[in-house]
Amino acid sequence: MRYHNITKADMLNGEGLRVVLWVSGCSHECPGCQNAITWDPNDGLEFDDAAKKEIFDELEKDWCSGITLSGGDPLYCGNRSEIASFVREIKNRFPNKTIWLYTGYLWDDLLKQKEKDKDLECILNHIDVLLDGKFIMKLASEKIYYVGSSNQCIIDVVQSLEKNKKVLY
Repeated sequence: MRYHNITKADMLNGEGLRVVLWVSGCSHECPGCQNAITWDPNDGLEFDDAAKKEIFDELEKDWCSGITLSGGDPLYCGNRSEIASFVREIKNRFPNKTIWLYTGYLWDDLLKQKEKDKDLECILNHIDVLLDGKFIMKLASEKIYYVGSSNQCIIDVVQSLEKNKKVLY
């Protein structure tokens, strides 16, 4: 897996002050995407132990609420295996930190896919909030928090899995 950037003390991509990992790779290619530079899965830097340590150092800070995974798309098929391992490790090391994940995939489609994709199942079982849906320029709004267009949902993953229905955050 490759990534473009690690943002520290970010307050635009989830609640509280967060560390954000901007991964490479996205097959959605939404027109008007603010992160089109991250679409190519071969672009950016190799996600290595040094990058992981940089993130863990931030997560150890009391003021850090958690991590947000964005990009690109953390659920791009080429990213899923490493993201699954990474979120499992984060939850084991930092159980009180939240994990938010942005994806262009829809919640209902992910639920169908997870039956055949153990990495996706692991990811969904370890994250707290999923921001789903492709960015749609004609639905873009600066008046909504955390997402770029009104079709996108902010989903409480833990509650949704427990209740077996989508629960908005």
